[in-house]
Amino acid sequence: MVPKEKSAKLLKWLNCSLDLASRTFIMGILNITPDSFFDGGRHFRENNAVEHGLRMVTEGADIIDVGGESTRPFSDPLPLSEELRRVIPVIAALSQETDIPISIDTYKSEVAGQALEAGAKMVNDISALRFDPKMGPLVAETGLPIVLMHIKGTPKNMQAKPTYKDLLGEIMGFLNKAVEQAVKIGIKRDLIIIDPGIGFGKSFNDNLKIIKNLYKFSSLGQPLLVGTSNKSFIGHVLDLTVESRETGTMATVAASVLNGANIVRVHNVKAAKETVTIIDAIKSGSSKPNA
Repeated sequence: MVPKEKSAKLLKWLNCSLDLASRTFIMGILNITPDSFFDGGRHFRENNAVEHGLRMVTEGADIIDVGGESTRPFSDPLPLSEELRRVIPVIAALSQETDIPISIDTYKSEVAGQALEAGAKMVNDISALRFDPKMGPLVAETGLPIVLMHIKGTPKNMQAKPTYKDLLGEIMGFLNKAVEQAVKIGIKRDLIIIDPGIGFGKSFNDNLKIIKNLYKFSSLGQPLLVGTSNKSFIGHVLDLTVESRETGTMATVAASVLNGANIVRVHNVKAAKETVTIIDAIKSGSSKPNA
């Protein structure tokens, strides 16, 4: 069963407004790392990173997600000082050049705090506020949106034979609990986005089952973000290296949107924009779904 309408609401804060019920939104990935699984090193220099971020804006990104620590499987944590060195100058520069929301991809409250001071307007926390107890109060105080993601374990051990007795039930239970705890801390419910965490403590088949059943997450009542871009399960299905997974990625983007995703997190913004525009038109039955 595919939902006729997304279970999203209007996200409104500061000078930002995302009407997630109107269309699918695109979060462009800006990794400022030498070792990310797909684009490690490509945008490591500050000038390159800012240039790429602005290019994604022109290609149709609605949000730019800036991250300085690779969370690929089996990766080690990055020292706080190095993560700050990587992301803060880029966020400060980008925020002077574009009005679209910049998200900070981190689970460290110190990084998030400095990023917000530099101009970031969202937080994307892979730990759903669990790795740093100061993150929740920080987000509550600032009144900004937060992405709460499901992860089984940590990036270092999450892919060491992850198993579930009830895949969807466990993930949905985790996210429901994370939302309720965030609200209890003081984060506004209508500014909480959930992410099932494709590739974060899941087998190849788990990832496929999650995408197939995304519509079930609408019962949680929160906007849904999905990040499948170039991940290993796509390579496993197609027997392709990470550099050759663009078509597979767009197939998963299309399936995710058809099954209820409100935001898709991608490396290739141009291709994703074209993909979601077509899928949104199909879902609405109109060649101009936003007209």
